Amino acid sequence: MPDHDLAAHGTVMAASDEFFADKENLLNPAPATFQPHTFTPKGQQYDGWETRRRFGRADGHDWVMVRLGTAGLVRSVNVDTAHFLGNYPESCWLEATCADGYPGPADLASAHWFPLVASSPLKGGSDNLFDVDVPWRVTHVRLHIVPDGGVARLRVFGEAVPDPRDLEDIPFDLVAALNGGTVVDCSDGFFSPPSNMLQPGESRFMADGWETARRRAPAHDWASIRLASPAVPVVAEISTRHYRGNSPDRIALSGSADGRSWFPLLAETPVQPDTLHRFRITTPHEASYVRLDSHPDGGIARFRLYGKPTSLDDLIARWRATTPMIP
Repeated sequence: MPDHDLAAHGTVMAASDEFFADKENLLNPAPATFQPHTFTPKGQQYDGWETRRRFGRADGHDWVMVRLGTAGLVRSVNVDTAHFLGNYPESCWLEATCADGYPGPADLASAHWFPLVASSPLKGGSDNLFDVDVPWRVTHVRLHIVPDGGVARLRVFGEAVPDPRDLEDIPFDLVAALNGGTVVDCSDGFFSPPSNMLQPGESRFMADGWETARRRAPAHDWASIRLASPAVPVVAEISTRHYRGNSPDRIALSGSADGRSWFPLLAETPVQPDTLHRFRITTPHEASYVRLDSHPDGGIARFRLYGKPTSLDDLIARWRATTPMIP
């Protein structure tokens, strides 16, 4: 299944320059747009981050610093230059750090930064995709563009690795992407993928949830999710927000220790359009996986599953294994 955008719900902390277009546009979850002949006192308006011309006038290059919304292992990066055609950077490189707490830009100046993407040429008006093979957990990234120009969006895809100290001995959302919940398989994701259900916050519009194609034969849709840690689920929340003529008729939940053999958590239960539903789960069994069934098909905006972990051993081991080695 696709990796989670670790930068989603993050923060653009600082930039060397943002004269023509604001740095905060980089993390806008919607695709970049462009409307010709929309001029401000600073020139044509662009939906992205754009710096002033530096080439031939000043030494150096421009950069922007981003705090990721989710700490994790980075697998790929997209430096999207959509609509930047005569004003995109010649090249870029990306570095990262792993920091505890909530440091500011000044604190991070002395942090240990390690490379994610080597210096690479960029194409204008297109996605620029880079694979990443770094074994360290990342909390912040710094994008360097050479020498200047515009970038529409920055996407940092990977696997969430939450801090086990934040989850120890408390109930939490076992399927949340922020906590390490991961979709491992599904029957269909024609209109939008099931990983959308695990995002933080409320669904913003219909395509921000999981929506399947219309079924024309007897069957139903499903998505299986690996929990952040083994736990006994106690409360499930199913939101069909924005799905008014295309919500499921019924939903059901099953649990599993291994993702193969399933036991019931919640029997088939009717759901309503555009509604937040809350269900108590009374099955006292530990689960490491959960399967959400959508009968027969339709859209689910958000899925939350709350419970107290029975073991954080795997998460702790992963946290330690991904902590960067500082020279």
